Amino acid sequence: MAADAPQHTTASRATDRPGDPSPFALGLLLRRAHWRAAAVMGEALRPLGIELRHFAVLIELVNHGPTVQRDLAAATGSDKAGIMRIVDDLERRRLAVRKAVPGDRRVRAVEITPQGLELFDAAHVAAEPLAERLVAELGAGEPERLTDLLTRLAHPPDGEA
Repeated sequence: MAADAPQHTTASRATDRPGDPSPFALGLLLRRAHWRAAAVMGEALRPLGIELRHFAVLIELVNHGPTVQRDLAAATGSDKAGIMRIVDDLERRRLAVRKAVPGDRRVRAVEITPQGLELFDAAHVAAEPLAERLVAELGAGEPERLTDLLTRLAHPPDGEA
């Protein structure tokens, strides 16, 4: 009679350990890799007096120029209150300023300052040895290959999500 019973397979349970066959494995590994990379890059930023959340906004400002807060929030994965706190922090440190947007008195664009650009450049110098440490266990050509694969995952062709 047991032979007539339908066979139920137990779904793989996500563990994020090497060899995890679950459908969640890739996302969990990416999350763990992000935590590790964020911790290492945080080390580079700490002596400069900023955190990754601040640096993410500076990246957007360098890449796109003056940007309204709602667009900064969307680009950095922050919410309205969070982006306001980050921009407040950057303004206090004189790394960014809010400026009026012509034609809309209610909206302010955030712009990086010369001091913000100096800090941005200093962060890259400080991060270089730590970035090398992050990929030290990878073989020749693997850091570039990993970057290529992650870029393709993070930036799929238009129309895909």
